[in-house]
Amino acid sequence: MNNKALFTVLFCLVFPLSLVGQTSDFIKELERQRKVIQRQIQETENLLKTTKKDVGGQLNSLATLSGQIEERKRLILQLNADVDALENEISSLNHQLVELENELKIKRDHYAKSVRYLQKNRTIQDKLMFIFSAESLAQTYRRMRYVKEYGMHQQKQGEEILLKQKEITGKKLELEKTRQAKKALIIARQDEAAKLEKQENQKRTLVGSLQRRQKDLQKEVNKKRAEANKLNDRIDKLIEEELEKARKIAEKERKKEVKKEDKEKVIEKTPMGEFIMTPADQRLSGSFVNNRGRLPIPISTPYIIVSRYGQYNVEGLRNVKLDNKGVDIQGQPGAEALSVFSGKVAAVFEFNGLFNILVRHGNYISVYCNLSQAFVKSGDEVSTKQKLGKIYSDESDNSRTILHFQLRKETVKLNPELWLVR
Repeated sequence: MNNKALFTVLFCLVFPLSLVGQTSDFIKELERQRKVIQRQIQETENLLKTTKKDVGGQLNSLATLSGQIEERKRLILQLNADVDALENEISSLNHQLVELENELKIKRDHYAKSVRYLQKNRTIQDKLMFIFSAESLAQTYRRMRYVKEYGMHQQKQGEEILLKQKEITGKKLELEKTRQAKKALIIARQDEAAKLEKQENQKRTLVGSLQRRQKDLQKEVNKKRAEANKLNDRIDKLIEEELEKARKIAEKERKKEVKKEDKEKVIEKTPMGEFIMTPADQRLSGSFVNNRGRLPIPISTPYIIVSRYGQYNVEGLRNVKLDNKGVDIQGQPGAEALSVFSGKVAAVFEFNGLFNILVRHGNYISVYCNLSQAFVKSGDEVSTKQKLGKIYSDESDNSRTILHFQLRKETVKLNPELWLVR
């Protein structure tokens, strides 16, 4: 049996293939990130169904469809990034494989030289002659040690070759898995692109229908805007009242901490309307800020964002401009509103027969609107992800379930999407 065949047999006995070829952590992490978005899309695909054919119902359908399209675009972007990442990984693995094979070749060459040497001097007689032909006792000991160490060195070389072969086999399997993962991603991307094109066609059809009903459309938009303005005015007023209440409490605490003769200076430095925090509020505000971009989504079911923050024109519709002070999040029937952070309930109020909740986190305030039921009351302490109330489901429109969520820093309106984890 030649040396190469011997190595192959030893390798299969010592290193079974079942021990190599495991999916890399890198691929697993890409899959984990992607599956979050995929699951979100799959579980919200039925939200588009509606029984309403009027302009309001079509507008709602357009908002839901637009939200689904944005989620699918986000998934395709993730797929693109994953394909690029896997391509880079394949390039890196190829480079590593070439280096490993070069290292193996060098080790095999060294081993082959030692084998040829032993074949020339392989008998015990040859070894004894080499040892006892020494010119001195010290040289005899050195030659004995050399013969022993040379044998150990040869054994070590053989073991290193087996290890390097194992490493190369594992790298090849890892490379093949990465190539297969990339191939699967490309197929998934093509599938999602086809679904996106179908949804874009649905959207164009829906927009065309709304364009033919421009008068009714404008009336519906004006109605929604008027309702939103009333709600925001109520929220603004309650926030101002809460901030003034907090200012007075903080000012009272500060006065207790200073000497009697310095009270006038404190009063002069705290004009009406300026928000002053207690030490507890300061700590809570700092903690809230540190979680920017990591706050949990304030809804208990899979969701899509159907209306984004700020002023924007509805794509394809002439003179239809929206101005959202927060974000509208559509979930599944039975969804509940969740607190995005620990804090204290500042207010619970009704508007058009539905509940709305304000939670204060230091000088930050989160707002949860469109609830059919409130689980908390003003003054309650709440924790992160605590259930605040049940979100209203419109039974006349396929149980459409929308949470309107806002975020403020004192009276300044913030874009919630920059604060929520996605």
